[in-house]
Amino acid sequence: MKLNINGTAHNVDVPKNMPLLWVLRDRLGLTGTKFGCGVAQCGACTVHVDGQPKRSCVTPVKFLGNSKITTIEGLDSPQAKAIQDAWCAIDVPQCGFCQSGQVMTATGLLTEKPNPTDDDIDGALTGNICRCATYVRIRQAVHDAAEQLAG
Repeated sequence: MKLNINGTAHNVDVPKNMPLLWVLRDRLGLTGTKFGCGVAQCGACTVHVDGQPKRSCVTPVKFLGNSKITTIEGLDSPQAKAIQDAWCAIDVPQCGFCQSGQVMTATGLLTEKPNPTDDDIDGALTGNICRCATYVRIRQAVHDAAEQLAG
């Protein structure tokens, strides 16, 4: 099976029902995408598929075909840069475990909504669990990133 991951074609010999998460982590060594719950409830495994945030732990590779898959390692856009800068500026992470999923989801939000409201942010990130409860800083970082992008 051929997968387009971070702009590179990868030939992988895996069962078609294997979740994308395990292809990324175990077969390709892309460990930035985390395993959290395995049932799409925590958001730690979030990647972009054709630009949209998607839970890789429940996405069998057989459904990906010619999709463009982006992991935290390949995230490269003005929105991603703004999110990452804002994350660092106000020290969002504590343990850091959920952060790749949070960043992937927040980047997807800013790509679709350049000036999100608190409700937009809360709605987009509601499925991303942060065990350290840095939700207030996450929301502020998304607002800061939006302001940075607006100039």
